[in-house]
Formats: sequence, structure tokens, C-alpha cells
Amino acid sequence: MPENNRLTLRGGRVIDPAGGVDAVLDVHVDGGRIIGLGAAPDGSAGEVVDVRGAWVVPGLVDLAGQVGSPDALSRRELLAAAAGGITQLAVPPRADSGLDNPAVVGRLRDGAAALGLVRVAPIGALTAGLAGEQLAELGLLRRAGCRLVGQGGRAIGARVLRRAFEYASGHDLTVVVDAEDAELAAGGCVHEGAVGAQLGLTGIPVAAEVAALSQALALATSSDTRIHVHGVSSAAGVALLRAAKAAGLSVTAATPIWNLHYTDLDIGAYDPAFHLRPPLREPGDRAALREALADGTLDAVCSDHRPYDGEAKHQPFARCAAGVAGFEALLPLLLELVSGGVPLARAIAAVTSGPAAVLGGGGRIAVGALADLCVLQPDRDWIVGNDTWHSAGACTPVWGRALRGRVTRTLLGGRTVYRLEETAHGR
Repeated sequence: MPENNRLTLRGGRVIDPAGGVDAVLDVHVDGGRIIGLGAAPDGSAGEVVDVRGAWVVPGLVDLAGQVGSPDALSRRELLAAAAGGITQLAVPPRADSGLDNPAVVGRLRDGAAALGLVRVAPIGALTAGLAGEQLAELGLLRRAGCRLVGQGGRAIGARVLRRAFEYASGHDLTVVVDAEDAELAAGGCVHEGAVGAQLGLTGIPVAAEVAALSQALALATSSDTRIHVHGVSSAAGVALLRAAKAAGLSVTAATPIWNLHYTDLDIGAYDPAFHLRPPLREPGDRAALREALADGTLDAVCSDHRPYDGEAKHQPFARCAAGVAGFEALLPLLLELVSGGVPLARAIAAVTSGPAAVLGGGGRIAVGALADLCVLQPDRDWIVGNDTWHSAGACTPVWGRALRGRVTRTLLGGRTVYRLEETAHGR
């Protein structure tokens, strides 16, 4: 529940891409909402938090992250999200999550609300049990609070997907399409190319992405369905997406932060921290993704947080789980891209207003808006390790690495749900 005590964040650089704001302003909060920018509305500031030298941005919106099961949410992973400045999180369905059931969706939402660290948006299962055969009760899922439905990376045929588009449109749902054809990708664990061949690993061809996107975009031309593409990873995928948007299709897309930073060359000696899905591709693909982020073709960047550890990752590369922890690295890695030429407003929009539009609201700093806010020190250096990392997932490409840019405070509905301390707590 929002606190009723008034709070002022004083003297920070407020950056709100949705409103075109980039200025040093006080932010006044009361009753869980923003009541003023600049001068206090009635001359009374209430509690004052000095954030001079820091940036104040909308709370981050992450379109893909795992935080446990609906009946066993991980407070530790939700705290890690808050430590990363995330205030809204979309949770994809898994085969064992039961997100094809409205009652389970409700338990996930209620459980997250009770913990009070992050607003969780369940992505409902598109088909029963994610089996790809029979559509789930989409209308009931919408009434349970789902705005998005998808397959969580599981296979679905063209005929069922076409029917899903038709039903989803009638229920005001956005369909999440995974940018990977399951049959073409079967058995693969890396990008299909010279590096994978040298390592003796089965590759996932770019054709798997092209096939999945081409099919989904072709089906979308005959319906009014909104589709959101998860996991664009290649230059060919970017080209298809750009053409679809130019043609007026209602399509948005996101890529994981990892694909904007790393390539298959980083896998090295079978490092499990680089076993990812979608796979890391070639430098040219990474360059195309960065260009797509800069020009707005990519609407969002996600952490794709999957906090695997222990046995799940301590296996040969081809057999270990695909995915890594990333909530707390999302913002620092995004700021690195700004240093590399991505406009600051575009970078911030990709983790605020862009993904918020996919979820249906939020991601901005404006009078009357929910006071979901992230305060960060953009020049603060820190090293990822046991004392600074909240997630249980220590398998991540940034472990032991120095990052620049640190979240110092996260507000959810006007409440401080995370404040930077010297060591990571909540384990």
C-alpha cells in the first residue's frame, strides 16, 4: 500500500523520455503518486531526500524475468529486481507454472503484491499446458489480469497460432511471439557459425529466427492482433521487424541486454555464463541490434533474468540450462551503450516507456502518475560479487566485472522498497 507521507526527491536530474523531460527538478510525491515537479505544489516539501548529482528516471519495466513459481515466489529475486531499479516485471509462463489457469495467475499477482517489492505482470499461457495444441481460456486469463499471453519458448504450429491471434484480438490481449522456430532450433545451444563449429557445438541458425518471425508477421497481416516479439537476435530479424513496422503492423519487439553486448566469440572455453537463449550471434548481428535500439526499431531491452546456479549450470555447455541472472546488470549495461553512441533518451525509453506501453501503462514521470521511480548515480563504479549482488544466480557474464552506474533507491508507489547499502542483504 502507498504511504501517505509526502516525500521530495530534491535536486536530481529528472529524465523522462515519454514526456521529453531532461532537467534538474524536484520530484514531489504524496499518496503514492507524483503531485508536482519543480516547486512544491503548496510550498510544503515534507520529507526531503537529497539526490543532487543523481538521476531520477521512471521505475524500470522488464518484459522477461523469472522469480520463482506462483506459489513459491522468491523474495530474494524480487529484491534483486528492485535493486536493479525495476518496478514492473513481466513473468513468462513455464510448463510447470500453471499460468494457463486464472486462479494461479491471481495467486502470482497476489503473492507479489503481498511482498510489495515489484509490480508483477503474469504473461498467461497461450495454450493449455503450453502444449501448443489447445488454446487456453484467453478470456478468463484477461479477466484475471493478464495483458499478454505467450508460449514461453515452447513450440506452436501455424494453424494454432493463427487461431490464437484471432481470439487474442477479441479479448484485447497482446500475443508474445518467440523469435525462434522450435523445430529448426532443436538441439542447438549456440549460434550456427564458425565459432560453434570450432567448439563442436550444435548451432541454432539465423533461419530459425527468420522462419518464426516471417510466419508470425504474415499471420498478423490478416488480424488486428497486437504482437510482441521476444528475443530478436540477428540482423535478419531486425530487417524483418523494421519492414513490418513500416508496413503498419501492430508489432513491438525486445531483445535481451546480453545480445547487445556480447557475441559468440565471448563463449571462450565453453563458459556456461554465455549459454543463452536466444544465442549470442556474430558481431554484425550485435551491430544491427544496437542500430535498431538507437532508431527505435527495438521497443524494449529486457534482462531475461533466469537465476540458474548449482547443478543447472555445472554441466557441459550443451547440457547446462540456457539463461543467466541479470536484473542488477540491466541498467549499467544499458548505460554502457550510451557511451557507445546510443542516444540517452532512447536507452532509458527502452527500459521504461517502451516496455510500459507493451504492458499497458506506467514508465513515466508526470503529475498524477504512480510514483514508481529509480534513483541512480550514473558514474558510480561497483564490482559484481557476493557483497553487491542480490540474486541467487551467480552465473552471469558480469560476475567479477566492474560496472558503472548504480541504483541507490527504488520507489514503488511512493514507498522506498530498495536503498543501497554497503553489502547485499535479503539472502
